Amino acid sequence: MQSLPVDYLLLEVLIITRIVAWIIGWALILEYTVGGAAVARGISPNLALLFGGENSLPAFLARQYIPFLDITVDPCAAILVFVVTGLLCVGIKESTFAQGIVTSANVCAMFFVIIAGAYLGFQNGWPGYELSLGYFPFGVDGMLAGSATVFVAYIGFDSVASTAEEVKHPQRDLPLGIAAALSICCALYMLVSVVVIGLVPYYAMDPDTPISSAFSSHGMHWAAYIITAGAVTSLCSTLMGSLLPQPRILMAMARDGLLPSFFSDVSKKTQVPVKSTVIAGIVAALLAFFMDVSQLAGMVSVGTLLAFTMVAISLLIIRYVPPDEVPLQSSLQDSIDAVTSRYNGITQDFGTCQDIAKPLLDKVAVEVDFPVLLKQVAEGSYTLSDEKRRKIAGRSIMLTCVGVLVLTSAASYIGLSSMFRYTLCGVGGGLVLSGLTVLTCIDQDDARHSFGHTGGFICPLVPLLPITCILINVYLLINLGYATWIRVSVWLVMGMLVYLVYGRRHSSLRNVVYVPIAHVDEISNSSQDILA
Repeated sequence: MQSLPVDYLLLEVLIITRIVAWIIGWALILEYTVGGAAVARGISPNLALLFGGENSLPAFLARQYIPFLDITVDPCAAILVFVVTGLLCVGIKESTFAQGIVTSANVCAMFFVIIAGAYLGFQNGWPGYELSLGYFPFGVDGMLAGSATVFVAYIGFDSVASTAEEVKHPQRDLPLGIAAALSICCALYMLVSVVVIGLVPYYAMDPDTPISSAFSSHGMHWAAYIITAGAVTSLCSTLMGSLLPQPRILMAMARDGLLPSFFSDVSKKTQVPVKSTVIAGIVAALLAFFMDVSQLAGMVSVGTLLAFTMVAISLLIIRYVPPDEVPLQSSLQDSIDAVTSRYNGITQDFGTCQDIAKPLLDKVAVEVDFPVLLKQVAEGSYTLSDEKRRKIAGRSIMLTCVGVLVLTSAASYIGLSSMFRYTLCGVGGGLVLSGLTVLTCIDQDDARHSFGHTGGFICPLVPLLPITCILINVYLLINLGYATWIRVSVWLVMGMLVYLVYGRRHSSLRNVVYVPIAHVDEISNSSQDILA
């Protein structure tokens, strides 16, 4: 088979893509592990209320302060993580049944909070909204900074996608399940927040038990027990939802060779990756034992927002500049050679990872005058070739991301001089709007229909929706604070060391053959014929 010249640009793109993919996988590990620990940490104060008060738990379960370490350990949280880990090891059906029960109790408790809280609010004149500084004391910046922290409440929805292998009709059921759950929970979250904040001023809330203490402050001590029971079941359900996807992410990364193979071992009896589940549970239990909720919540939000941002960027790439080649295992070399011989003289030969035929974005320089281009496209007098369209789309996506970073950074750093800040906001906003306009005017790539699995859910409102998602997520990331980013940076550095020491050397992409995406199905069918 004739080899082709090495295309170093595409090799660099592939290397960067693998590193970014590893970082996102490592961020998801952070999200679910730390998320489970943060949720477990919030259960013990509510359990204490059920038993009569803050210090009513038995000594071996109660929180203890360790002076020489300056930390408060939570044995109850660690034990709860181990209990849920054991339940998840039993099997997906059993854990799903248990989660359905606690979720039902949680929804009933939330309806009680909304109805009873609204009654108390109207009866007492909503004292929580009568603030000397007004209803919006910290302004838009304060609201968005708070949003970045409480984004941890939405970590469970993307975990549904990690169970795709255990769903009968994933292309239909997963999008419907995620959309329905997100809509219902978002509505309930907002209603509960409106009611609770109206009952008690934000500065007077108990950070550990805000809802039950709000009712107790108005004399409804009996309601506090109902709410606390609902909070415990809610947190247990969330804890299960946080720990459930973690082993499956580890399993997927191990299948790709990025982690040791024992992470991908599945129990023949329960059909669950027991080893991954146990390891994830141990790590989450240790974090829940040593770290408090405020430290954990920001770290979870970073992992979630990073993953969501990269998904939105990947969506733009797949729609406008999808890869021309896809990797196939070298074990299919005979089938690849057979298909190559059929196209001999018609198409270029296929190359290995070291001999790649065509870059994602061709290196031929394409000079583009964007104002003239937009005018011609609007008048219908200009038709882009596929080469130019891909070049323009690639540059527009890159400039949009740069514009988002400039705009959100300038909007967040209020210490800058007004003139410099507004100038940067104008430059960043201009880049974002230009990228959005160009991507809206040009056609999406026809190859997007054949990339990946066809059928199922298709994201609407592209490019507006993904660019809006990127803008909001990056702004929230910037507002999470330096302390959170220092802790997350340590985690990411650890991840890069793992990748360089183990993942890079054992990756399943080291011995693959890159073939044109148009011929993947034919090669697959040819391999089946050879095996037959």
